Amino acid sequence: MSDKLTCDDVMRYEHLASKVPAFLLGRMAKRNSNLVGKFESQIKPRLANMNDHHRHTLDVILNSDVSELQSVMGEVFEKTDKKQFKILADPKNAEFIESNLDEIRKLL
Repeated sequence: MSDKLTCDDVMRYEHLASKVPAFLLGRMAKRNSNLVGKFESQIKPRLANMNDHHRHTLDVILNSDVSELQSVMGEVFEKTDKKQFKILADPKNAEFIESNLDEIRKLL
């Protein structure tokens, strides 16, 4: 993986998007919910057990501008038609993404 997130990088994990129903993700984004805080007990062990590749991927995501991440989410939506990616690509949800990325940064 390069130092920039690509559509192909996200496509490798697109099956995970289906775990959260689109209507629920939309509601959470609209409310700017702290998902990291809600799932911290599940996230912490995963962060501690990441291999080098996943750690690098996470670093790339955490160091990317939200607008870049949203652009990639828009590309993935066009390829998959999964509404979850459309929600994440919506500029109105930039604050939701940024605040949850900040919460992950705090855990690291």
